[in-house]
Amino acid sequence: MKRQGILGLDIGGTKTAVVEGTTDGKVVRRTQFATNVERGFEAVFGDIVNAIEGKRRSSGLEIAALSVSVGGPLDVLQGIVLSPPNLPGWDRIPLKQLLVEQFHLPVFVEHDGNAGALAEWYFGAGQGTRSMIFLTMGTGLGAGLILDGRLYRGASDVAGEVGHIRIAEEGPFCYGKAGSLEGYASGTGISRLAQMLFPGRWPEAPDMIALSDAARGGDADAHRVFQTAAQALGRGLAMMADVLNPERIVMGGLGMRLQDLLVEPALRIFAEEALPRAAAVCRIVPAALGESIGDVASLCAALDQGNLLKDT
Repeated sequence: MKRQGILGLDIGGTKTAVVEGTTDGKVVRRTQFATNVERGFEAVFGDIVNAIEGKRRSSGLEIAALSVSVGGPLDVLQGIVLSPPNLPGWDRIPLKQLLVEQFHLPVFVEHDGNAGALAEWYFGAGQGTRSMIFLTMGTGLGAGLILDGRLYRGASDVAGEVGHIRIAEEGPFCYGKAGSLEGYASGTGISRLAQMLFPGRWPEAPDMIALSDAARGGDADAHRVFQTAAQALGRGLAMMADVLNPERIVMGGLGMRLQDLLVEPALRIFAEEALPRAAAVCRIVPAALGESIGDVASLCAALDQGNLLKDT
């Protein structure tokens, strides 16, 4: 008898991964392809269908469900994608319905920040906690919230949109406003921050890898960019700790890759800004799942909403 499994979809603006995994969060196999969103939804959906069909035919598991992690905004339970900024043209796409009709399997859809929070809570740095925050910290900045032992989505599925918080009166324009936390502490935001602070040096927003390499090489301008970003991030972390009083804040993306340039100086600001009692119980750590977090997260909508984790 085949072991029960899940096919996960991690849909992003740059790449889409199809993940074959087990109900204890183990990734068995994965494939990925360039999303190429400029082709429109129908073309991308065709690629998704082909990839799922290939995985399903060759799987050694009994596939119990399809599980989707995708950027918001979303109607999570209906599985409707509501015009995410990284998926232009995906306007009110009934993704769950389309996948059910195509594959006749249970389908569960989750915001990528929430899926990341579940992945780290079940299998990573959040294990054993009842309250934690997971920060995506990629091209954009969002959060997934585990509060009192359960995922918290809010009244209209927008809980955790911490990148939208205005952290300063002026700053890079991201997430619909200047001065947002996303504008200072996301990949897009930090690149735009460099352009804003040093327009003569960077008339166009620089590549993040080149910018971080320059800072590590002793470039004073690049170092100032990261110091400015870290100050904003530290204040944002303090705000989250004071409001939600979590046991842990788990950082994905840049929070894993830029510990020296971004996180360590941000933690010094956090210690100055947060309430002492909130800071005393809050550990701020990189995601334990590392670069595999997106794959594991893609399985977590089914594990959480479909209660499949109990079968491990």
